[in-house]
Amino acid sequence: MRLVLVGTSHHHAPVELRERVAFGKDEARAIAERLGSAVCLSTCNRTELYVETEDVEDAERRCVEILAELEPALYRLHDQAAALHLFRVAAGLDSLVPGEGEILGQVRAAHEAGTGGRLLDRVFRHALHAGRKVRAQTAIGESPASVSSAAAALAEQVFGDLAGCTVLLVGAGKVSDQASRNLRSRGAHIAFVADSKTDRARIEEELARADVVVSSTSAPGYVLDAPTVERARSGRRLLLVDLAVPRDLDPAIHELAGCYLYDIDDLEAIVAETLAGHRSEAERAEAIVAHEADKFHEWQASLDVVPAIASLRARAEEIREEELAKAEGFLERLDESQRRAVESITAQIVNKLLHLPTIRLKQAAAAADGVIYADAVRHLFGLGEDDD
Repeated sequence: MRLVLVGTSHHHAPVELRERVAFGKDEARAIAERLGSAVCLSTCNRTELYVETEDVEDAERRCVEILAELEPALYRLHDQAAALHLFRVAAGLDSLVPGEGEILGQVRAAHEAGTGGRLLDRVFRHALHAGRKVRAQTAIGESPASVSSAAAALAEQVFGDLAGCTVLLVGAGKVSDQASRNLRSRGAHIAFVADSKTDRARIEEELARADVVVSSTSAPGYVLDAPTVERARSGRRLLLVDLAVPRDLDPAIHELAGCYLYDIDDLEAIVAETLAGHRSEAERAEAIVAHEADKFHEWQASLDVVPAIASLRARAEEIREEELAKAEGFLERLDESQRRAVESITAQIVNKLLHLPTIRLKQAAAAADGVIYADAVRHLFGLGEDDD
Protein backbone atom coordinates (compact mmCIF):
# COMPACT_ATOMS: atom_id res chain seq x y z
CA MET A 1 0.00 0.00 0.00
CA ARG A 2 1.33 3.45 -1.00
CA LEU A 3 0.90 6.95 0.43
CA VAL A 4 0.25 9.76 -2.07
CA LEU A 5 0.08 13.50 -1.34
CA VAL A 6 -1.08 16.15 -3.81
CA GLY A 7 -1.53 19.73 -2.64
CA THR A 8 -0.42 23.33 -2.52
CA SER A 9 0.45 25.86 0.18
CA HIS A 10 1.47 29.46 0.76
CA HIS A 11 4.96 28.48 -0.45
CA HIS A 12 3.63 27.64 -3.91
CA ALA A 13 0.43 29.62 -4.51
CA PRO A 14 -0.69 33.14 -3.55
CA VAL A 15 -3.89 33.67 -1.59
CA GLU A 16 -5.89 34.54 -4.73
CA LEU A 17 -5.24 30.97 -5.92
CA ARG A 18 -5.49 29.18 -2.56
CA GLU A 19 -8.91 30.63 -1.85
CA ARG A 20 -10.29 28.76 -4.86
CA VAL A 21 -9.69 25.45 -3.08
CA ALA A 22 -10.32 26.51 0.52
CA PHE A 23 -12.73 23.73 1.52
CA GLY A 24 -15.01 23.80 4.54
CA LYS A 25 -15.44 20.77 6.83
CA ASP A 26 -18.32 19.27 4.89
CA GLU A 27 -16.57 19.78 1.54
CA ALA A 28 -13.36 18.23 2.88
CA ARG A 29 -15.25 15.20 4.17
CA ALA A 30 -17.05 14.78 0.83
CA ILE A 31 -13.73 14.97 -1.05
CA ALA A 32 -12.22 12.28 1.19
CA GLU A 33 -15.22 10.04 0.52
CA ARG A 34 -14.94 10.71 -3.21
CA LEU A 35 -11.28 9.67 -3.23
CA GLY A 36 -11.95 6.50 -1.25
CA SER A 37 -9.28 6.06 1.41
CA ALA A 38 -8.21 9.67 1.87
CA VAL A 39 -7.83 12.74 4.10
CA CYS A 40 -8.37 16.34 2.97
CA LEU A 41 -6.42 18.93 4.97
CA SER A 42 -7.61 22.46 4.12
CA THR A 43 -6.47 25.53 6.10
CA CYS A 44 -5.75 29.19 5.37
CA ASN A 45 -2.26 28.31 4.18
CA ARG A 46 -2.71 24.95 2.45
CA THR A 47 -5.00 22.44 0.80
CA GLU A 48 -3.60 18.92 0.69
CA LEU A 49 -5.06 15.56 -0.29
CA TYR A 50 -3.57 12.41 1.26
CA VAL A 51 -4.54 9.11 -0.35
CA GLU A 52 -3.86 5.49 0.57
CA THR A 53 -3.66 3.51 -2.65
CA GLU A 54 -2.20 0.65 -4.64
CA ASP A 55 -2.17 2.75 -7.83
CA VAL A 56 -0.08 5.91 -7.43
CA GLU A 57 -0.75 7.31 -10.91
CA ASP A 58 -4.52 6.89 -10.60
CA ALA A 59 -4.56 8.51 -7.15
CA GLU A 60 -2.54 11.48 -8.40
CA ARG A 61 -4.83 11.89 -11.40
CA ARG A 62 -7.98 11.93 -9.24
CA CYS A 63 -6.43 14.41 -6.80
CA VAL A 64 -5.36 16.74 -9.62
CA GLU A 65 -8.90 16.65 -11.01
CA ILE A 66 -10.17 18.02 -7.68
CA LEU A 67 -7.44 20.68 -7.48
CA ALA A 68 -7.37 21.38 -11.22
CA GLU A 69 -7.52 25.17 -10.81
CA LEU A 70 -4.13 25.10 -9.10
CA GLU A 71 -2.45 22.45 -11.26
CA PRO A 72 0.74 24.46 -12.01
CA ALA A 73 1.19 25.15 -8.28
CA LEU A 74 0.61 21.59 -7.05
CA TYR A 75 3.27 19.41 -5.45
CA ARG A 76 3.19 15.61 -5.47
CA LEU A 77 4.90 13.52 -2.81
CA HIS A 78 4.95 9.78 -2.10
CA ASP A 79 5.51 7.53 0.89
CA GLN A 80 8.39 8.71 3.12
CA ALA A 81 8.53 12.18 1.53
CA ALA A 82 4.77 12.59 1.98
CA ALA A 83 5.00 11.41 5.59
CA LEU A 84 7.90 13.77 6.38
CA HIS A 85 5.94 16.67 4.89
CA LEU A 86 2.89 15.86 7.02
CA PHE A 87 5.03 15.57 10.16
CA ARG A 88 6.54 19.02 9.44
CA VAL A 89 3.06 20.42 8.91
CA ALA A 90 1.78 18.98 12.21
CA ALA A 91 4.84 20.33 14.02
CA GLY A 92 4.18 23.83 12.68
CA LEU A 93 7.42 23.86 10.69
CA ASP A 94 5.73 24.41 7.33
CA SER A 95 3.35 27.13 8.52
CA LEU A 96 3.41 30.78 7.52
CA VAL A 97 4.10 31.28 11.22
CA PRO A 98 6.52 28.50 12.26
CA GLY A 99 5.63 27.09 15.65
CA GLU A 100 1.98 28.12 15.62
CA GLY A 101 -0.11 25.60 17.52
CA GLU A 102 -3.43 25.79 15.70
CA ILE A 103 -2.28 23.52 12.87
CA LEU A 104 -2.04 20.49 15.19
CA GLY A 105 -5.78 20.70 15.88
CA GLN A 106 -6.47 21.17 12.18
CA VAL A 107 -4.49 18.03 11.32
CA ARG A 108 -6.40 16.11 13.99
CA ALA A 109 -9.76 17.33 12.69
CA ALA A 110 -8.84 16.41 9.11
CA HIS A 111 -7.82 12.93 10.22
CA GLU A 112 -11.09 12.42 12.09
CA ALA A 113 -13.10 13.56 9.05
CA GLY A 114 -11.15 11.40 6.62
CA THR A 115 -11.85 7.95 5.24
CA GLY A 116 -8.37 6.51 5.57
CA GLY A 117 -7.38 2.89 6.09
CA ARG A 118 -4.56 1.41 8.12
CA LEU A 119 -1.74 3.34 6.41
CA LEU A 120 -3.38 6.77 6.61
CA ASP A 121 -4.49 6.20 10.18
CA ARG A 122 -0.94 5.28 11.13
CA VAL A 123 0.72 8.24 9.37
CA PHE A 124 -1.71 10.80 10.81
CA ARG A 125 -1.44 9.40 14.34
CA HIS A 126 2.34 9.43 13.98
CA ALA A 127 2.20 13.03 12.68
CA LEU A 128 0.16 14.14 15.69
CA HIS A 129 2.68 12.40 17.97
CA ALA A 130 5.55 14.18 16.19
CA GLY A 131 3.77 17.53 16.53
CA ARG A 132 3.20 17.06 20.26
CA LYS A 133 6.79 15.89 20.74
CA VAL A 134 8.16 19.00 19.04
CA ARG A 135 6.08 21.21 21.31
CA ALA A 136 7.15 19.30 24.41
CA GLN A 137 10.87 19.12 23.63
CA THR A 138 11.54 22.48 21.94
CA ALA A 139 10.63 26.09 22.56
CA ILE A 140 9.55 26.75 18.98
CA GLY A 141 5.95 27.21 20.08
CA GLU A 142 6.71 29.61 22.95
CA SER A 143 5.41 33.09 22.16
CA PRO A 144 5.43 32.44 18.41
CA ALA A 145 4.85 35.19 15.92
CA SER A 146 1.37 35.03 14.44
CA VAL A 147 -0.49 36.63 11.58
CA SER A 148 -2.49 38.52 14.21
CA SER A 149 0.63 39.92 15.86
CA ALA A 150 2.01 40.68 12.39
CA ALA A 151 -1.16 42.64 11.61
CA ALA A 152 -0.67 44.68 14.78
CA ALA A 153 3.02 45.26 13.96
CA LEU A 154 2.03 46.42 10.47
CA ALA A 155 -0.49 48.89 11.90
CA GLU A 156 2.20 50.25 14.22
CA GLN A 157 4.59 50.67 11.28
CA VAL A 158 1.96 52.63 9.33
CA PHE A 159 0.73 54.88 12.15
CA GLY A 160 3.90 55.04 14.26
CA ASP A 161 1.92 55.10 17.51
CA LEU A 162 -1.36 53.23 17.89
CA ALA A 163 -2.45 55.18 20.95
CA GLY A 164 -5.89 56.54 20.13
CA CYS A 165 -6.04 54.56 16.86
CA THR A 166 -9.57 53.27 16.21
CA VAL A 167 -9.94 49.66 15.05
CA LEU A 168 -12.84 47.87 13.42
CA LEU A 169 -12.66 44.07 13.66
CA VAL A 170 -14.74 42.11 11.18
CA GLY A 171 -15.14 38.56 12.44
CA ALA A 172 -15.56 37.26 15.97
CA GLY A 173 -13.47 34.06 15.94
CA LYS A 174 -10.12 33.05 17.40
CA VAL A 175 -8.04 35.03 14.90
CA SER A 176 -10.08 38.15 15.63
CA ASP A 177 -9.57 37.66 19.38
CA GLN A 178 -5.82 37.35 18.88
CA ALA A 179 -5.75 40.47 16.72
CA SER A 180 -7.73 42.35 19.35
CA ARG A 181 -5.28 41.43 22.12
CA ASN A 182 -2.24 42.33 20.01
CA LEU A 183 -3.67 45.68 18.94
CA ARG A 184 -4.78 46.59 22.46
CA SER A 185 -1.33 45.74 23.83
CA ARG A 186 0.07 48.38 21.45
CA GLY A 187 -2.36 51.04 22.57
CA ALA A 188 -5.09 50.77 19.90
CA HIS A 189 -8.77 51.21 20.71
CA ILE A 190 -11.09 48.41 19.52
CA ALA A 191 -14.15 50.45 18.61
CA PHE A 192 -16.36 47.67 17.25
CA VAL A 193 -16.37 43.94 16.51
CA ALA A 194 -18.69 42.92 13.69
CA ASP A 195 -19.92 39.33 13.41
CA SER A 196 -22.18 37.46 10.99
CA LYS A 197 -25.27 39.01 12.58
CA THR A 198 -24.13 42.62 12.21
CA ASP A 199 -26.05 44.42 9.48
CA ARG A 200 -24.22 46.09 6.61
CA ALA A 201 -25.37 49.61 7.58
CA ARG A 202 -23.76 49.31 11.03
CA ILE A 203 -20.49 48.09 9.52
CA GLU A 204 -20.41 51.05 7.13
CA GLU A 205 -21.11 53.39 10.03
CA GLU A 206 -18.15 52.02 12.02
CA LEU A 207 -16.00 51.92 8.90
CA ALA A 208 -16.40 55.69 8.49
CA ARG A 209 -14.75 56.24 11.88
CA ALA A 210 -12.05 53.54 11.79
CA ASP A 211 -8.33 53.97 11.23
CA VAL A 212 -7.68 50.22 10.91
CA VAL A 213 -9.84 47.34 9.70
CA VAL A 214 -8.85 43.74 10.41
CA SER A 215 -11.08 41.12 8.83
CA SER A 216 -11.05 37.36 9.50
CA THR A 217 -14.40 35.76 8.70
CA SER A 218 -15.24 32.49 6.95
CA ALA A 219 -17.59 34.19 4.49
CA PRO A 220 -17.54 32.74 0.96
CA GLY A 221 -17.47 36.18 -0.70
CA TYR A 222 -16.21 39.71 -0.03
CA VAL A 223 -17.44 41.23 3.22
CA LEU A 224 -16.37 44.70 2.07
CA ASP A 225 -16.13 45.78 -1.56
CA ALA A 226 -14.43 48.84 -3.01
CA PRO A 227 -17.60 50.93 -3.59
CA THR A 228 -18.65 50.47 0.04
CA VAL A 229 -15.26 51.53 1.37
CA GLU A 230 -15.06 54.51 -1.00
CA ARG A 231 -18.52 55.67 0.03
CA ALA A 232 -17.73 55.38 3.75
CA ARG A 233 -14.22 56.85 3.67
CA SER A 234 -14.30 59.70 1.17
CA GLY A 235 -10.53 59.60 0.68
CA ARG A 236 -9.52 59.43 4.36
CA ARG A 237 -6.52 57.24 5.18
CA LEU A 238 -7.40 53.65 6.12
CA LEU A 239 -5.30 50.53 6.75
CA LEU A 240 -7.05 47.25 5.98
CA VAL A 241 -5.64 43.83 6.87
CA ASP A 242 -7.35 40.75 5.43
CA LEU A 243 -6.51 37.59 7.39
CA ALA A 244 -9.17 35.42 5.75
CA VAL A 245 -8.96 32.69 3.11
CA PRO A 246 -11.06 33.08 0.99
CA ARG A 247 -10.40 36.82 1.22
CA ASP A 248 -12.91 39.09 2.94
CA LEU A 249 -11.80 42.35 1.35
CA ASP A 250 -12.09 43.27 -2.31
CA PRO A 251 -8.54 43.66 -3.77
CA ALA A 252 -9.80 46.75 -5.65
CA ILE A 253 -9.85 48.58 -2.30
CA HIS A 254 -6.09 48.95 -2.61
CA GLU A 255 -6.63 51.23 -5.63
CA LEU A 256 -8.70 53.72 -3.62
CA ALA A 257 -7.02 56.93 -2.54
CA GLY A 258 -5.80 56.71 1.05
CA CYS A 259 -6.54 52.98 1.40
CA TYR A 260 -3.76 50.48 2.10
CA LEU A 261 -4.83 46.85 1.84
CA TYR A 262 -2.71 43.88 2.95
CA ASP A 263 -3.66 40.21 2.75
CA ILE A 264 -2.31 37.22 4.64
CA ASP A 265 0.54 36.68 2.17
CA ASP A 266 1.72 40.27 2.58
CA LEU A 267 2.36 39.62 6.28
CA GLU A 268 4.96 36.91 5.59
CA ALA A 269 7.92 39.30 5.55
CA ILE A 270 6.90 40.78 8.91
CA VAL A 271 6.55 37.33 10.40
CA ALA A 272 9.97 36.29 9.07
CA GLU A 273 11.64 39.23 10.83
CA THR A 274 10.25 38.16 14.20
CA LEU A 275 11.41 34.56 13.79
CA ALA A 276 15.16 35.13 13.62
CA GLY A 277 15.59 34.09 17.26
CA HIS A 278 13.75 30.80 16.73
CA ARG A 279 16.22 29.28 14.29
CA SER A 280 18.02 27.03 16.79
CA GLU A 281 14.70 25.73 18.11
CA ALA A 282 13.52 25.14 14.56
CA GLU A 283 16.65 23.08 13.87
CA ARG A 284 15.95 20.93 16.93
CA ALA A 285 12.34 20.52 15.81
CA GLU A 286 13.47 19.48 12.31
CA ALA A 287 15.72 16.79 13.81
CA ILE A 288 12.83 15.40 15.87
CA VAL A 289 10.53 15.34 12.87
CA ALA A 290 13.15 13.64 10.68
CA HIS A 291 13.68 10.94 13.31
CA GLU A 292 9.94 10.29 13.58
CA ALA A 293 9.66 10.14 9.79
CA ASP A 294 12.42 7.52 9.67
CA LYS A 295 10.51 5.42 12.21
CA PHE A 296 7.37 5.63 10.12
CA HIS A 297 9.34 4.67 7.01
CA GLU A 298 10.64 1.56 8.77
CA TRP A 299 7.08 0.60 9.73
CA GLN A 300 5.73 1.18 6.22
CA ALA A 301 8.61 -0.72 4.65
CA SER A 302 8.00 -3.66 6.98
CA LEU A 303 4.51 -4.04 5.47
CA ASP A 304 6.14 -5.54 2.37
CA VAL A 305 7.76 -8.36 4.34
CA VAL A 306 5.22 -8.99 7.10
CA PRO A 307 3.10 -11.36 4.94
CA ALA A 308 6.22 -13.36 4.02
CA ILE A 309 7.30 -13.54 7.67
CA ALA A 310 3.82 -14.64 8.73
CA SER A 311 3.71 -17.29 5.99
CA LEU A 312 7.17 -18.56 6.92
CA ARG A 313 6.26 -18.89 10.59
CA ALA A 314 2.94 -20.53 9.74
CA ARG A 315 4.74 -23.04 7.49
CA ALA A 316 7.33 -23.80 10.18
CA GLU A 317 4.60 -24.32 12.77
CA GLU A 318 2.72 -26.59 10.36
CA ILE A 319 5.83 -28.74 9.87
CA ARG A 320 6.42 -28.89 13.63
CA GLU A 321 2.87 -30.08 14.26
CA GLU A 322 3.08 -32.63 11.43
CA GLU A 323 6.28 -34.13 12.84
CA LEU A 324 4.82 -34.28 16.34
CA ALA A 325 1.76 -36.02 14.92
CA LYS A 326 4.02 -38.63 13.30
CA ALA A 327 5.62 -39.25 16.69
CA GLU A 328 2.28 -39.56 18.47
CA GLY A 329 2.85 -43.27 19.13
CA PHE A 330 5.93 -42.38 21.18
CA LEU A 331 4.52 -39.21 22.72
CA GLU A 332 1.43 -40.92 24.08
CA ARG A 333 3.65 -42.90 26.44
CA LEU A 334 4.82 -39.63 28.06
CA ASP A 335 3.08 -38.03 30.99
CA GLU A 336 1.53 -34.54 30.70
CA SER A 337 4.59 -32.64 31.93
CA GLN A 338 6.86 -34.51 29.52
CA ARG A 339 4.53 -33.78 26.59
CA ARG A 340 4.54 -30.09 27.50
CA ALA A 341 8.34 -30.17 27.60
CA VAL A 342 8.48 -31.63 24.07
CA GLU A 343 6.02 -29.00 22.83
CA SER A 344 8.09 -26.24 24.42
CA ILE A 345 11.44 -27.50 23.09
CA THR A 346 10.20 -27.91 19.51
CA ALA A 347 8.54 -24.47 19.60
CA GLN A 348 11.79 -22.90 20.86
CA ILE A 349 13.75 -24.59 18.06
CA VAL A 350 11.37 -23.07 15.46
CA ASN A 351 11.54 -19.63 17.07
CA LYS A 352 15.33 -19.62 17.27
CA LEU A 353 15.71 -20.79 13.69
CA LEU A 354 13.39 -18.05 12.43
CA HIS A 355 14.58 -15.25 14.72
CA LEU A 356 17.54 -14.06 12.65
CA PRO A 357 15.80 -14.43 9.24
CA THR A 358 12.91 -12.36 10.63
CA ILE A 359 15.27 -9.60 11.78
CA ARG A 360 17.16 -9.64 8.47
CA LEU A 361 13.91 -9.41 6.50
CA LYS A 362 12.81 -6.35 8.48
CA GLN A 363 16.25 -4.76 8.05
CA ALA A 364 16.11 -5.41 4.32
CA ALA A 365 12.68 -3.80 4.17
CA ALA A 366 14.02 -0.60 5.76
CA ALA A 367 16.83 -0.60 3.15
CA ALA A 368 14.33 -0.96 0.27
CA ASP A 369 15.35 -4.59 -0.43
CA GLY A 370 12.40 -6.03 1.44
CA VAL A 371 10.40 -7.13 -1.61
CA ILE A 372 13.40 -8.98 -3.07
CA TYR A 373 14.09 -10.79 0.20
CA ALA A 374 10.41 -11.58 0.72
CA ASP A 375 10.17 -13.08 -2.77
CA ALA A 376 13.32 -15.12 -2.13
CA VAL A 377 11.86 -16.51 1.10
CA ARG A 378 8.62 -17.44 -0.63
CA HIS A 379 10.58 -19.20 -3.39
CA LEU A 380 13.02 -21.04 -1.10
CA PHE A 381 10.31 -22.36 1.22
CA GLY A 382 7.62 -22.84 -1.40
CA LEU A 383 5.24 -20.50 0.42
CA GLY A 384 1.88 -20.13 -1.29
CA GLU A 385 2.51 -22.90 -3.80
CA ASP A 386 -0.19 -25.08 -2.30
CA ASP A 387 -2.69 -22.24 -2.81
CA ASP A 388 -1.66 -21.98 -6.46
